[in-house]
Amino acid sequence: MPEINPEEFALPYFTEIGFNRRKCLSCGSNYWAASEQTTCGEVPCAPYSFIGTPPTKRPYSLAEMRIQFMDYFAERGHTRIKPYPIVARWRNDVYLVGASIYDFQPYVTEGSMPPPANPLVISQPCIRFTDIEQVGAAGRHMSIFEMGGAHAFNYPNKEIYWKDDTVRYHHKLLSDVIGVPSESITYKEHFWSGGGNAGPDLEGIVAGLEISTLVFMQYKVQGEELIPLPIRTVDTGYGMERWAWLSQGSPSGFHAVYGPLLTQVVEMAKVDLDESTLASLTRSAGIYGASSRDSRDAYVEATAREIGLDKEAFRSIVQTLEAAYAITDHTKSISFLLAEGVVPSNVGEGYLTRLIIRRAARLARQLGILPELPAIIEGQIKLWGGEFHLLREMRGEILEGLRIEVEKYEETISKGSEVVLRLSRELSSQGIRKIPTEQLVLLYDSQGLAPEIVRESAEKVGVDVDVPENFLTLVAERHSKPTSSLEASSSNPEWEEKLKDLPATRALYYDDAYQASFQAKMLAKVAENAIVLDQTCFYPEGGGQPADHGELRSGDRKLKVTNVQKFGNIIVHFLDQPIDQEIDLVEGEIDWQRRVNLMRHHTGTHALIGAARRVLGEHVWQAGAQKEVESSRLDVTHYREISAKERERIERLVNQVILRDLPVQVAWMAREKAEAKYGYRLYQGGAVPGSKIRVVRIQGWDAEACGGTHCKRTGELGVFKIEKVSKLQDGVERIIFSAGEPALKRLNQQSEALAKASELLKTTPDKLPESIKAIVAERDSLEKEIGKVHAKAMETHVKQLEKRAISLGTVRLVLAKTAKRRGIDAVEVANRLKESDPNIIVVIFE
Repeated sequence: MPEINPEEFALPYFTEIGFNRRKCLSCGSNYWAASEQTTCGEVPCAPYSFIGTPPTKRPYSLAEMRIQFMDYFAERGHTRIKPYPIVARWRNDVYLVGASIYDFQPYVTEGSMPPPANPLVISQPCIRFTDIEQVGAAGRHMSIFEMGGAHAFNYPNKEIYWKDDTVRYHHKLLSDVIGVPSESITYKEHFWSGGGNAGPDLEGIVAGLEISTLVFMQYKVQGEELIPLPIRTVDTGYGMERWAWLSQGSPSGFHAVYGPLLTQVVEMAKVDLDESTLASLTRSAGIYGASSRDSRDAYVEATAREIGLDKEAFRSIVQTLEAAYAITDHTKSISFLLAEGVVPSNVGEGYLTRLIIRRAARLARQLGILPELPAIIEGQIKLWGGEFHLLREMRGEILEGLRIEVEKYEETISKGSEVVLRLSRELSSQGIRKIPTEQLVLLYDSQGLAPEIVRESAEKVGVDVDVPENFLTLVAERHSKPTSSLEASSSNPEWEEKLKDLPATRALYYDDAYQASFQAKMLAKVAENAIVLDQTCFYPEGGGQPADHGELRSGDRKLKVTNVQKFGNIIVHFLDQPIDQEIDLVEGEIDWQRRVNLMRHHTGTHALIGAARRVLGEHVWQAGAQKEVESSRLDVTHYREISAKERERIERLVNQVILRDLPVQVAWMAREKAEAKYGYRLYQGGAVPGSKIRVVRIQGWDAEACGGTHCKRTGELGVFKIEKVSKLQDGVERIIFSAGEPALKRLNQQSEALAKASELLKTTPDKLPESIKAIVAERDSLEKEIGKVHAKAMETHVKQLEKRAISLGTVRLVLAKTAKRRGIDAVEVANRLKESDPNIIVVIFE
């Protein structure tokens, strides 16, 4: 952590309220406080002193605290902003929102687009899988929480407010409104980094509990470097759950947030501890921490000693209690993730959702309450659905997604032991007596096998399993971010260097996708067979759409365009032959039939995703797409395999959209306006960079951010045909389809095949199923008859061989030539003879 300058937080407001800078005698951190305290005031340097005796004017529920927070900042010039989704589909560097500032990174914080308001206030639901094993322990760690964010974006030419006012707002809300005495508040110096940005911060602490983080974001994190940003951002994180807990003085943070729902889960788990014991446990956990088994053992032992209970018996009770806490927390996370359409899978946010569902299921299974998970989810929907309406709207899909994933988890457990036994025997045969951590991670990733299940099976064959204490955290960290960002995957430093002095290419295909020919000036030869023009109709490969092909002409010379690529804002045309002389003016013409097919297939993709969502459910999102000339594919998220009936309904819906001849409208929109109008379903194809995005909208059907070429109306698709549906991977279905002439070609091929089959069977196409059914029945009948004949022949053959057996003492010998030519299996003959007399030796030869 960078060292913080002593003057960094020497603020006028601290002087005004009599706060001085001190060093904690326990942890060594610098902090600001009014009292003569000798520590920073945060556990473990100081105990929780608010439990049972809250320092506030009155208790607040989470909902009440949210309202108070939002109202306070709204009254002070901050515009209220609705919370963003938890799944960060507008970003390409993270899967889930982990802080309120994630909503505005990187576009706002780095200056590529304006904020929705300045200053603004938001209460943003967040999910973090950091230290997930600690969720449930210590009474305060949660995977899902609301971060109250009061944000101000300071530009070089426009200052909103900075450190002094940020601390003033925080302190007055806490002391004047909530009622915490000023002398009970501490501000601890720290340096924060997250979401690609960083800056010094102050942590607000009351009575042992950190409740806020006031970050002054002024750097971009680039590798090990901190690059100053032109925009300085006030990034405050008010932990709404912790503020509510502070005001209630509850035995744990879970009691403050979940109330009666937690009581219900604890009763299911058959935990019976009074509030005094629960409070003692949380206080001890604050002092000893929950980051390791040793620290957890320490706070359990300390509490058991304090209340006079047997340590081992109390440990068992605490483990059950912590599991109940974790299940209560996890089911809220699960509800929010499934409500936003995440399908549990082995990739991306689907992987993280699967991880938390399976941890909740494993804990519930240990407590014997696995069948109660749906009821707990129902409780979460009821508790939070008033504020977050999507939970109620998606109730059916949430419960269905949970049911299917729990079924898969149970199936994994039943099949997993054999996988582990096989691996354990292989390791044992190599002299390896312990399953490595990497292998544990692989088993979890590929098979969904939790380490506890692995240990149970491995120990049967004498192989040890040493599970890291932070195993799930390690796994979650590996899957918490995409492996590469959109910008990284599309950048090409070598080409960008070649093209750096050239002006942007005018993209005529955006002016008019139906323009097939054009004139242009050649600006540069950038490779032996590659040139740059000042403008072009050729669409470069991108967004799952292949490049246009065609021809460039200069005088009598004709050059075929075989590939087109875009680097930054410059389009490069790759030719079928080297350019050996400079060309001034060229005439270009694209392969129009190829362009039309691709336009139809791209438009068809948009129509198809809308149809799939209407048939399969709102959880459907695009998981990949590739447009081709003859057929295209769309990968969609879905819990199970698409049935024949669902396939038929999807196809019918798309063809109805074609018949309705809906307009396909294309518009460049400011990102914030597009998101406000169409929501985050815009990002079906992933995150799109820039302050302006190109929105393609099929009126009343679908709207997406998309850079491809499209038809003007859906009627131009002509006809749409799904050719094949298959399972790409768990949670992702692949639909292969065609539209326009390729679809007609396939329909004609199918029609011809039906006609030929009808001719062979001497029937008509409409009666073909009946004829095939009759043939199948006849075949089955013949197979039965053949089976009877075979059995009779076998019986006769065995009897004949048995009669020819030669007695040799206590055994009899049968010598026989193979009977394969007679349709009788030699092995079966030998087995029959052995069944008739165990003392027979059978020798069969060719």
